[in-house]
Amino acid sequence: MTDISLFFQALPIANVISGSLGDRIIYHTEGNFPLIEKKSIALFYVPEFRNGKPNYHTKKDDHFRLALSNYFDAVNWSFNIYDLGDIIPGATIDDTYFAVKQVVGELIKNEVIPVVIGGTQDLTVPIYLGYEKTEQLVNIMSVDNRFDLGDPENPLYEDQFVNKLLMHRPCFLFNYTVLGIQAPLVRSEEIDLFENLHFDTIRLGEYVSDRKVAEPYLRNADILTMDLGAIRASEWQNQIYDEPNGFYHSDMCQIARYAGISDKLSTFGIFNVIPEKFGPADHAFIAQLIWYFIDGVANRMHDFPIGSKKDYTKFTVLVDGIEDQVVFFKSPRSDRWWMEVPYPSTEDSKFARQTLVPCSKLDYDKTVKGELPVLWWKTYKKLL
Repeated sequence: MTDISLFFQALPIANVISGSLGDRIIYHTEGNFPLIEKKSIALFYVPEFRNGKPNYHTKKDDHFRLALSNYFDAVNWSFNIYDLGDIIPGATIDDTYFAVKQVVGELIKNEVIPVVIGGTQDLTVPIYLGYEKTEQLVNIMSVDNRFDLGDPENPLYEDQFVNKLLMHRPCFLFNYTVLGIQAPLVRSEEIDLFENLHFDTIRLGEYVSDRKVAEPYLRNADILTMDLGAIRASEWQNQIYDEPNGFYHSDMCQIARYAGISDKLSTFGIFNVIPEKFGPADHAFIAQLIWYFIDGVANRMHDFPIGSKKDYTKFTVLVDGIEDQVVFFKSPRSDRWWMEVPYPSTEDSKFARQTLVPCSKLDYDKTVKGELPVLWWKTYKKLL
């Protein structure tokens, strides 16, 4: 692995409870940057807030580490967990972006899952750019109550960064999903743009009605980012955010665990940690998000795309108006579902190709009744 230690500040050696999670995490301490093994998890903190609100983020504070170190791991956590320390903000914010991009790129290249805790959500951009050399299309999912699109002519900002992902060339973003959108907080033209791009939107009300609705989208994501501003105000120990509606802390922990279980997901980000406004319970919540994500990773079932679909149960459905059969697969290992979406045929196409998209049994049930799932259509149009 290329040396990434130059981007990090070491952590002080702390006393931990014997047998606790802090006793098994491999920390970056002064003069001792860990040798990172494959098939592991590496978390790091990025106290970068310069593209955020000027009245916040005035000091560095990562007390979530203390809370995390006092928890206990589960019996099936067989992989290494590293804490690489803090990426110190550079002389310019672009320097920080460069550091995050290099670190994420190096970790995922070596099959290490980065858990990025930090400042403002515009750090999603360098995380995404870390995938540039993988030569693969990338799916991003964001837990947020807004789209954070912004104007391409405006500078990068914490709530105006998605346009920078779209405008980057080469563009390797295939899909962007937002979970938790609240209608009063978004412009109609933003909704229209997401629809025109065939991106996915899950409203907060949809999630509350059926929390399982998010699972297939999490299973299809390479990157998950969480904006803590999507959590309702009453959940915080101190007055941090002021939205009356939003996710509960338990919702976010469940989402983090679903994300961990996804065999495809390879980066997890938690953003808008506001240091000077966090109380002990708030830091403990960040630690629990990390804990539940790690526990999800430990319970991965090695379904597609890790495993082969040859042992899956295949279901073929005929739908009026669709030339191709709609094919579904069900994993005997996890009972999870996928559907096959064909690449649109062209005159110079030599081979029949399909892409496998995570879905739910409800999508299969709808198709049996003659109703093609929205997810099928959106994927098909993106493949055009």
